Amino acid sequence: MPVTVVRFNLVAPGASPAALSARYRAALEMAAYADEHGISTVQTEEHHGAENNWLPSPFAFAGAVFGATRNIAVTMSAVIGPLHDPLRLAEEIAVLDLLSGGRLVTVAGIGYRPEEYALFDVDWKRRGRLQDELLETLLKAWTGEEFTYRGRTVRLTPRPFTTPHPLLLVGGSSRAAARRAARLGLPFFPSAHLPELEAYYKERLTEYGTEGWTMMPAAETPLLHIAEDPDRAWAVYGEHFLHEARTYASWQSGQIRSAVKSAATTVDELRAEGVYRILTPEQCVAQGLDSLVLHPLAGGMPVEEGRRSLRLFAERVVPALGQLPDAVRTVPR
Repeated sequence: MPVTVVRFNLVAPGASPAALSARYRAALEMAAYADEHGISTVQTEEHHGAENNWLPSPFAFAGAVFGATRNIAVTMSAVIGPLHDPLRLAEEIAVLDLLSGGRLVTVAGIGYRPEEYALFDVDWKRRGRLQDELLETLLKAWTGEEFTYRGRTVRLTPRPFTTPHPLLLVGGSSRAAARRAARLGLPFFPSAHLPELEAYYKERLTEYGTEGWTMMPAAETPLLHIAEDPDRAWAVYGEHFLHEARTYASWQSGQIRSAVKSAATTVDELRAEGVYRILTPEQCVAQGLDSLVLHPLAGGMPVEEGRRSLRLFAERVVPALGQLPDAVRTVPR
C-alpha cells in the first residue's frame, strides 16, 4: 500500500488575520477527515518571516492536529534545528509524543535561508555546530537522566511516550548531514532522491559502528491536486502552485537539492515540468507512486477547492490503492 500524505504549510498571500484563522481551522477539519478516511500522514513544515504567511510554528499546529485525530501521524519536514533552544525543543517534542501516543515524526534540518537566522539573531556560520548540539541534547534529555548541558547539570521531565525516544530523523542534502546522522545513529532523510548520499551515509554507519536507515524520497515525488477536470483546474488554480514554486525557487541556491524544486516561470511551464500535478482520481491511481503527497491548500488555494481535492483523494484514490495489481505497484521509476 503506498504511503498517503496530506501536506499543509498554510501559505496564504495577503490574507487577513480573520482569513488565516479560517484557513487554519479548515486545515484541522481536513486533517480530521483525512484521519477518518485512512490517510496515513499529515506533513507540515517550518519557515519564518515569509510574506505569504508560511507556517512558522509546526509544533503548535501538530498539537492541534493530534487533538482532532486518533490515528494519523504528523511529520515535521523539516524543523530548522538551530533556530530552537535545545532544552525547550526536547520538552515540546516529548509533550507532543505523549499527547499523540507516539504519532509524531520529526525531521531536523538546518534550513537554507540566512534571513531566518538573522530574524532570530542566530549565527548562520555556526549552524552545523548548533545542529550537533541540538541533536545530542535531545537524545540525552529524553532519557530522563541528568546530563551536562553548557556546563550545567540538567534533567528534563516528563519522559516521552516512545521508547527509546520519539522518531527523529536528520534531514539534508549534504555529506555533513549524512555524517551527522550516522555518528549519532539516527535515520537519515535526504531532501531529494540521492542514492549516492544514501551510500555515503551507509559507509559512515560502518565507520562509526552505529546503526541507522534511510527514508529516501522516491525518484518521483510530485505534489498532487485531485480534480475531475485537470485542464480547468490548471486554468483556474494554476497560479497558486506557481506562487509556491516561485517562492521555493527564490529561496534555494544552486547547491540546494530538493524534491520540490522548479525552474518554471509560467503555469504552462510548471504543468509540463511535473513537480506539481493536477490529476483525476483515476490518473492519480495509475501513476503507480510509492508515496502520494496531496497538497490541497497549496499557495493560497481556496479552501473549498482544497476540500474538493481531499474528498476525491480520500473517497476515490485511497480505496483504489489497495486494489492495485502488482504490475502497477512496481512500476520502475
